Amino acid sequence: MKKIVIVLMILASVTAIAQKGERGNRERMKSFTPEQKASLQTKKATLALDLSDSQQVQMKALLLDNAKMRQSKMEDRKAKKESDDSKKPSSEERYALANERLDHQIAQKAKLKNILSDEQFAKWEKMQHRSGKHRKSRGDRNRKASNKKSKK
Repeated sequence: MKKIVIVLMILASVTAIAQKGERGNRERMKSFTPEQKASLQTKKATLALDLSDSQQVQMKALLLDNAKMRQSKMEDRKAKKESDDSKKPSSEERYALANERLDHQIAQKAKLKNILSDEQFAKWEKMQHRSGKHRKSRGDRNRKASNKKSKK
């Protein structure tokens, strides 16, 4: 009986350790500077969208601004979390943050339209959609599928 318990404990710990390694790209990107992040993202975009040299320079500048802004926002959130005992923002604050985020996304999209050709921009939008930034959760999709079947 003891041996079975020990084997189960070992299996559980090995499984937990293996799952920790599946964090993805986000954990590795945290250690990079904004300049490094922008450079890597520019190279990925160049490979995916076949950017020209001038497009690469413009895209890198845009991505660098984004990376610096994200890092400063992250540092602000960390400082606020440490000082305010992590109280939740009010509905007005959440609305203001969401509004600011959406305004930034609209501005970014307009800047990208100026940098990329129509074909490249369409491909970029498709890539964004496929990467999950605009995708609904799987649970919603499964629920919709089952609703369609029950209606028939």
